[in-house]
Amino acid sequence: MVEKKVTTTMNSRSEKLFETPVADVYVHYVNKIVRKGQKLENLDEVITWLTGFEVATIKKHITEKTSFRDFFEAADINSNAELITGSICGVKIQEIEDPLMKKIRFLDKLVEEVAQGRPMNKILRSGL
Repeated sequence: MVEKKVTTTMNSRSEKLFETPVADVYVHYVNKIVRKGQKLENLDEVITWLTGFEVATIKKHITEKTSFRDFFEAADINSNAELITGSICGVKIQEIEDPLMKKIRFLDKLVEEVAQGRPMNKILRSGL
């Protein structure tokens, strides 16, 4: 019985995140990058790499307050995205089963790596 409650709570949280506008989280990405002294261009570059969107398209999604669900539904996810591993929010990315949640966590991980100053060729999985 407790398991079902946890699952229901997790599904409710996931659904809430899926319907959250990308713009609501993007501002936190920007703040994190700036606070850590990194370039905002790198943020645009990793989002472009992951989604296949041009910067103008990303900005349009932000302006229009597109949900994460619709944002990633319209995206053409980079085939090397599966090379993104590690933990984000205490969860190993490679263990996430929900495809949409996995894409959101890919983005979170890329932003974290930019903020840490990791070399872009490694972030974009081109120097592996």
